[in-house]
Amino acid sequence: MKRYYPSLTIGLVFLAVLMCMQACKSSSSIYKAPKVAAFRAGKLPAPPGMVYVPSGTILFKSSLDSADTGKNVSLSAFFIDEAEVTNKQYREFINWVADSIAVTDYLKDDQYFLETGDPEGERPIDWKKVKKVSPLWKSNDPTIREQLAPMILMKGSKRTLNPEVMQYQYEYQKTKGNAKRTYVKDAVLVMPVEDIWSSDFPNSQLASLDVNYFTHESFDYYPVVGVTWRQARAFTDWRGKEVMATLMKNSYLSGYQLTLSLPTEAQWQYAAEGKLDPRDTTTSTRMTIDGAEGKRKLAVNFKQGEGTYSRDGATFTLPVKSYTPNAFGIYNMAGNVSEWTLDAFSPSAMVFVNDLNPVLLYDADDQDADALKRKVVRGGSWKDNGEQLNSETRNYSVDYEPHSYIGFRCVMSAFEMPTIQSKTRKY
Repeated sequence: MKRYYPSLTIGLVFLAVLMCMQACKSSSSIYKAPKVAAFRAGKLPAPPGMVYVPSGTILFKSSLDSADTGKNVSLSAFFIDEAEVTNKQYREFINWVADSIAVTDYLKDDQYFLETGDPEGERPIDWKKVKKVSPLWKSNDPTIREQLAPMILMKGSKRTLNPEVMQYQYEYQKTKGNAKRTYVKDAVLVMPVEDIWSSDFPNSQLASLDVNYFTHESFDYYPVVGVTWRQARAFTDWRGKEVMATLMKNSYLSGYQLTLSLPTEAQWQYAAEGKLDPRDTTTSTRMTIDGAEGKRKLAVNFKQGEGTYSRDGATFTLPVKSYTPNAFGIYNMAGNVSEWTLDAFSPSAMVFVNDLNPVLLYDADDQDADALKRKVVRGGSWKDNGEQLNSETRNYSVDYEPHSYIGFRCVMSAFEMPTIQSKTRKY
């Protein structure tokens, strides 16, 4: 007969509970829950690298002038990149363009094409085979290197892509004010300007950034710069096709026709403010974080004063997921780099745009004046002062000009999901 010792059993149970409490206490000293949680209620599953932003309302103004009353506008739900597009992501785009040109214009090798059965039709590329040897322009095969020679430039002993060859061709809907929208084909040179640092700051010693920032792996997760508005829009078109291929595997979003674009400036402002409650009238962009001994530390990368760039931890840009995300889970909507938006710039844009999903579209022709090519830039950057970080501040640059302080991120339309405020609706 087995003997039962109740005191021993109780002691073992007590010991187990005590050990569990100690383990929990130990782990809690290592792990601290984040102070800012991304939006959760009624949330759609987002595409990779994006977050869901529910529908909401903002006060949209043309300027920070107190006399500018602005107007309330509403935004439908959308997905937005949780961080700025990185050098690594943009290099993937460059390599895709390079592979496309290599296969179709230079190699013309049947093994890289899909069989369609139409000898006179266009032959689609078999990307499964290309990706096994991608990027082709870096191949060590002497035959391939010889055939792709027109695509390559030599900088000393370093092989690099010829910017004049690297074109991305795509179709988009061209809009000129209230004129009829038409679909047009465009070809955009996609290589960023690598020496943009010295170009922007000619009296500074920035040559090391010129030769390393875009290409070296240590800068993989820094925001891409030196990219024009037109190049940024071309990237969104390419990435939209890549994302759609992924969404076909998503049971929630498969079957929908969704496209990526640059954010409208209203979408950008709403995402930057991170308001979970549409009745909230204050911005919640986090400029500081709690530091040691109750001190506040800067949580934004910007110029704090004349000659004081480094107080926030960096003199130039930082990796795109530095600092704390806002309430939607979005990083660096203030500082680091300013960001291209979809809108054409006009000082009186708020007069023209709708109060629902507002956007001011204008696609200038090459011969048009620069005033018609201005695009809205938002967010402030590493080289800007604190005033530029306000989520309502509007700046601009012309669509063909790259800069070392302007990057971008993508958005995708989403669908309404019931949120907390739905409970207060009256029928």
